[in-house]
Amino acid sequence: MPTVALAVTDGMLALELSLACEVFGAEVPHIADPWYRFALCGPRAAQVGRFRLEPDHGLDHLARADTVIVPGWADTDRDPPSELLDAVRAAHEAGARVASLCTGAFVLAAAGLLDGRRATTHWAHTGELARRHPEVTVDPDVLYVDNGSVLTSAGKAAAMDLCLHLVRLDHGSSIANKIARRLVVPPHRDGGQAQFIATPVPEPGNHPLAGLFPWVLERLDEPLTVEDLARRARMSSRHLGRHFKQVTGTTPLQWLHTQRIRRAQELLETTDDTVDTIATATGMGTATTLRRHFARTVGVPPDTYRRTFRARSRPGAEASVR
Repeated sequence: MPTVALAVTDGMLALELSLACEVFGAEVPHIADPWYRFALCGPRAAQVGRFRLEPDHGLDHLARADTVIVPGWADTDRDPPSELLDAVRAAHEAGARVASLCTGAFVLAAAGLLDGRRATTHWAHTGELARRHPEVTVDPDVLYVDNGSVLTSAGKAAAMDLCLHLVRLDHGSSIANKIARRLVVPPHRDGGQAQFIATPVPEPGNHPLAGLFPWVLERLDEPLTVEDLARRARMSSRHLGRHFKQVTGTTPLQWLHTQRIRRAQELLETTDDTVDTIATATGMGTATTLRRHFARTVGVPPDTYRRTFRARSRPGAEASVR
């Protein structure tokens, strides 16, 4: 059973801390069993917003976890306590995967974990993070950054995106999507990374493309074109492109391509269908085409992806990513 430890000290942001608790500390045997062994770790009782939290363990327990979560840091003008920095640094050195939510990136940067790495934080604080830590490559335009053993997210809702990304890495996209449905949040928004990431399906809403997305997702096995999408949306291809950029942040073709890849990921995880069959079901045509696009987008071939997530889904298999 993988372990997740949440660092808790005075000055943490309540929302990001609560998101992590809701994702990793929930009891969800109907979705995944085993799930995570979850612990709050801090030096003493902590004042988080209006709440006072009593940790389960001291900060030294962070070094025993597979994954360490550092919530948002409220006062970015104030240096995080040295005991927190030492504990986060020790956990990383011990092999833990360390992820910050929102302004928690300031803690990781102060601990030296972001030196020479790309990172992000809440858009209102990206300039300050870059100024105070010039050795960090700060990217203000992404929801989260995955460096493997060190991950950072932008603000608020993006913290949930990163938490679900971690679940997806550990348990696969099918389980992550079920957790997202339980929490009534979008199942996957683009973090700006290629590996195991898919472009988002926006939430239903009052926008010109609201009826188009479900129509497309039911027809991923068909050779759809931009003109087909524009015709369905009853607008010109140019107008379609503008609306797509506003709603999804990408182009119609790129969105369609990554929805096909996402469907292929789900089929590889949940069925025994051959790569040829999955290529047909996702509109890729041939296994050769699917393998080429899948490896380019996801970072590994379909067969490797299937073996990885099937191994994690076996009863008793360790789901930890170290």
